[in-house]
This record gives sequence, structure tokens and C-alpha cells, in this order.
Amino acid sequence: MIESDRAERYRTRMQRKKEVIDEAIARANREQGLLLILTGNGKGKSSSAFGMLARALGHDMRVGVAQFIKGRSDTGEEAFFRKQNDVIWHVLGEGFTWDTQNLQRDTETAQRGWIIVQEMLCDPSINLIVLDELTYPLKFGWLDLTAVLNDLKNRPTMQHVVITGRGAPDALCEIADTVTEMTDVKHAFRNGVQAQKGIDL
Repeated sequence: MIESDRAERYRTRMQRKKEVIDEAIARANREQGLLLILTGNGKGKSSSAFGMLARALGHDMRVGVAQFIKGRSDTGEEAFFRKQNDVIWHVLGEGFTWDTQNLQRDTETAQRGWIIVQEMLCDPSINLIVLDELTYPLKFGWLDLTAVLNDLKNRPTMQHVVITGRGAPDALCEIADTVTEMTDVKHAFRNGVQAQKGIDL
């Protein structure tokens, strides 16, 4: 009898949940290109973006990547995605800012990179663009935030853009459709574990 009551309560609860979800799905009747921000101090921002890249390729979409801080070309994700059809990949950075230590050079590098991104943002055949670590050039003032926001707003209607990086500016988050903040709870690096292939690079 107790199991029967439990099963009935579960069925009733799931029925109510289904009604709520069905109503939400019915209300979501608009189709458009999305601007997604993945920010916060936690690990997984770029990994999440590259997961969406794989998902898009599974739907036969054309995708592009522009990496602003990373200057290396030996990451697992680049090695994998460069082998796929319909992938445009640009490594636009020269390495971490604490390695370059040159404000003018970092600024010029970011501005050259944004010219390449502008071309991608004008190309309606690119369905999804990942702007990896774009938040840093904005945070450090290497790129003009107003100009970047304007370019993002004027992209093709159905083009999706994912931006990653810590400290996403408020103005960027305001125009975004979806903002996710990754939380740092625990990280192996702080316990002396070096970055691992397949996990961190």
C-alpha cells in the first residue's frame, strides 16, 4: 500500500512537471541566433563552448573559433576540430599576458584579431562562432567595448556566438541571451597538479 501511494504521488508530481515544461516549450516560439556568455572563475568555460561546437557540427553547421589569449597550437581541442570539415580556426593571441608583458603589443595583437572576427561576424554561412577568452581584451581595454557590442548586435540574424572568459563586462552580459557563471569550488592545480593533456589542454 505504501509503495502504491508513493508511486501515485510520483506520477502526479511528474504529470504536473510535464504540464509546466510543455507550457514553457509552447511559449518559446521564436527562433534566432543566440549570444551566450560563459564566465566566472571556475574551470570549464572553453570546454563548454567546444562542446557546443561539436554539437553544431553534428547538425552539419559551419563553425568558427577565434582564440584571443592562447598563443599555442597544440591543444587537444584544436588538434581535433582542425580535422573536421566546416571548421574555421584562428589562434589570435601570443600567450598569456604575464608572458608577453607588453601592453602595446597585446593591444595591437587583439585589434588585429578583432578585424578577423569582424569578417566572421559578417558571414551568414558561419552558423556558430566561439570567441574564446574575449573577455580579457575587453577587460584590459585592448578592444573598444562599444565597438565590439555594436559588431555583435549587427551580426547575421541566425548566427550564434559564444564568448568565454572570466570577468565578462556587465554591458556584454546585458545584451546576451544566456549568461552562465562557472564557480570555482576546488582545482587540482592549487594542490600542485600540473595541467593534464585531455583535461586542461
